[in-house]
Amino acid sequence: MVGSLLKIVLGVAIGVPLLMWLFQERMLFFPRPLDSPPALRPNIEEVSIVAVDGVTLRGWLVKGDGAPAPLVIYFGGNAEEVSWLVDVADHFVGWSLLLVNFRGYGESEGKPGEKGLLEDGLVIHDYAKRRPEVNSERIVAMGRSLGSGVAIHLAAHRLLRGVILVSPYDSIVEVAKRHYPFLPVSLMLRHRFDSLSRAPQIAAPLLCLVATEDRVIPAAHSRALFEAWRGTKTWHEVPRSDHDSISGEPEYWHSIADFLNALR
Repeated sequence: MVGSLLKIVLGVAIGVPLLMWLFQERMLFFPRPLDSPPALRPNIEEVSIVAVDGVTLRGWLVKGDGAPAPLVIYFGGNAEEVSWLVDVADHFVGWSLLLVNFRGYGESEGKPGEKGLLEDGLVIHDYAKRRPEVNSERIVAMGRSLGSGVAIHLAAHRLLRGVILVSPYDSIVEVAKRHYPFLPVSLMLRHRFDSLSRAPQIAAPLLCLVATEDRVIPAAHSRALFEAWRGTKTWHEVPRSDHDSISGEPEYWHSIADFLNALR
């Protein structure tokens, strides 16, 4: 009886971490297909960008008034297909908006992973900077949830006018420790997205938007990142919202508009 129980305990102790190691991509990334492409108008252009490894990334450039116009590059969450933002681009009044799906999402090729996503962020920025419609000195990175790590990596390697982070984290490791305290996640995770180590390098102004009822990335993880940020920074908690509903609150959009207006 004792021997059988010991085998069960050992099986769980070894099997659960092994399963997480093997299937962590499926737990972290949730690629979404493009259900229907946004309607193209004169100010909306489909874009294709070739990544370092030859993978083609696809998305849209929503052009603001005037040329060259300032630009927001948006990096979405782990289950977000970003085309929905085409229909709300008027919230970024006066700014162009570049929306490119992560590899494996929408119509972008490849499979998502930390290395690829971080490299892609740099490639997307450099593509945008070469566009004649873009004011290369007025580029802002905006990252939501998982995408906050991509935006931070970009800000640590390129000079940006500002950064907007929505539900950001200090690192995926620290968030995973909170959700799985019984597992040695620091030894298991290959995709670590260590934003906290990069924050002290970044001098760009920051707007940090946090949902008061966020249970996926609790505010303590966002606060740790915020406190480590080197540049000027603004912390804004959006009431009556959680991880998924934060963008449904008018206060969310008002804060973004105020931040962008100040940068202009």
